[in-house]
Amino acid sequence: MAVKIQNQLGNIDISNDVIATVVGGAATEIFGIFGMASKNQIRDNLNEILKRDNYSKGVVVRQEDDGIAIDVYIIAGYGTKISEVCRNVQDKVKYNLQSMLGLKARSVNVFVQGVKVIED
Repeated sequence: MAVKIQNQLGNIDISNDVIATVVGGAATEIFGIFGMASKNQIRDNLNEILKRDNYSKGVVVRQEDDGIAIDVYIIAGYGTKISEVCRNVQDKVKYNLQSMLGLKARSVNVFVQGVKVIED
């Protein structure tokens, strides 16, 4: 599945894997994020942090009439204010999608799959 954009010059198809990489990169840059998690941890048998090439397992992209809806699955760092971390993820993801791909995210839903201790 790909997001399709039409303009006066033609059509643009952006793969969900590209969107997932942009979203995952934006999310992991936020202080307080330990890493990305799989959306189906039990089925995928992944209790570990996703690497950059597996970000698509932790991001769900849905195309809607007035934009796209993004679900992001993260692991937060222990001792951080989770509500602030999630709000920062939402803002950064929306900004990166608009600036890099020209996509308007209608909603960014953040699901905290776990909490890990951040070692200094």
